[in-house]
Amino acid sequence: MIALVLLGLALLVSIVRIVIGPTLPDRVLALDLMTVVVMGFVGAIAVRTGLMLYLDIAIALALLGFLATVALARYILRRGLKADAAAMEAQS
Repeated sequence: MIALVLLGLALLVSIVRIVIGPTLPDRVLALDLMTVVVMGFVGAIAVRTGLMLYLDIAIALALLGFLATVALARYILRRGLKADAAAMEAQS
C-alpha cells in the first residue's frame, strides 16, 4: 500500500514535469519516467495479487516505453533543438 502511494506521488511529479517542462527533452524524460512508474504500479499489483500475468504486462509496457523514447529521441535529433533554444531565449 505504501509503495502505491509513493508511486502515485512519482506519477504526479512526472505529469507536472510534462506540463511545465521548459524543453522537449525534459518532456521526453518525464514521459519515460511515467512509463517506469506505471511499470512499478503493475509490478506492485502483481505482488499484491499474486498473478504473474501482470509481469507480462509490465514487460510489454517496458518495450513500448523504450520504443517511444527512441522514436521521440530521433524526432528531436531530426527536428533539431533550434526551436527549443529560441523558446528558452524568449523566456529569458
